[in-house]
Amino acid sequence: MLGFSRALSGDLGIDLGTTNTLVYSKEQGIVLQEPSVVAVLQPSGEVLAIGAEARAMLGRTPRNIAALRPLKNGVIDDLTITQQMLQYFIRKVVSSRFYKKPRVVIGVPLLNTDVEQRALVSAATQAGAQEVYLIEEPMASAIGAGLPIGEPTGSIVVDIGGGTTDVAVISLGGIVRSKAIRIGGAEMDKAISQYIRRTHGLMIGERTAEAIKIEIGSTSAIPGGEAQLEVRGRSLLSGLPKALVLSEQEVRLALTEPLAAIVDVVKNTLEGTPPELVADIIEHGMVLTGGGALLRGLDALLARETGIRVSVAAEPLTCVMQGIGKVLDNLAVMRPVTHSLGH
Repeated sequence: MLGFSRALSGDLGIDLGTTNTLVYSKEQGIVLQEPSVVAVLQPSGEVLAIGAEARAMLGRTPRNIAALRPLKNGVIDDLTITQQMLQYFIRKVVSSRFYKKPRVVIGVPLLNTDVEQRALVSAATQAGAQEVYLIEEPMASAIGAGLPIGEPTGSIVVDIGGGTTDVAVISLGGIVRSKAIRIGGAEMDKAISQYIRRTHGLMIGERTAEAIKIEIGSTSAIPGGEAQLEVRGRSLLSGLPKALVLSEQEVRLALTEPLAAIVDVVKNTLEGTPPELVADIIEHGMVLTGGGALLRGLDALLARETGIRVSVAAEPLTCVMQGIGKVLDNLAVMRPVTHSLGH
């Protein structure tokens, strides 16, 4: 977890994700990285904590407090709470000593509606932004991964975030073909949790499911033997604490459906791509970004299913943020890859 520091420049980039939010300062790089979680008092809706403090409450709150993620499956689930969270993060890193209001670039998933995008612009403006620019996350990912987005050649990026998988074919600075599904890392965690509940009668929390995915999640058997992991939770039968040993093979079985959906959306995107750009993609390959790209064997699975060479970006977790940062650093030149509402 990165601690925050006051930004020296008024210009900020924000990757507002389902799982985590990152804030980039033009002069200091990434200055904040916190969970996209808000704790609220019920039924008043009063915000008690945001970010890391709120995430620590997940699964541990009394009845009158709810720790929730205001963005689910890549889209805004609670507009008011999302606005408050965005304002909190901006104000946390922006010094009140600025003599001018900052410009802000925000990454948005492909599935966000115009209403949701306008809400984000409004929240950033209320937090003190002078100008707000939006950029689709797969475009930001492609920029962060170093793909030649401005050239007359086809590039394809598969951005597997916490709530969505965005697939985009990019050429000449624009998205030629794109598709998105509301399946990402969170849906993988849910699939693991449901499998353990159904197969072993054990209830586990969100953070435990995520840890299982990270520790022994994979798409195919890895040479050297199958890994195992002790998992603890609550027995559905007795209601008492229970532990079991989970195998890597079982986790693969649990991930079958979300992985099949990701493979399908990549195939569907390629099927509607102009032949000339497909030829470029075959030559240059496909790039995976986002936290989901770290699932062991996912690159090999997609390569096997599509017949296209697949590579994982050097820093998949921060690719969107790096792309937003590059746009922010060169906004005068790169403004065409963004769009603004009301400016």
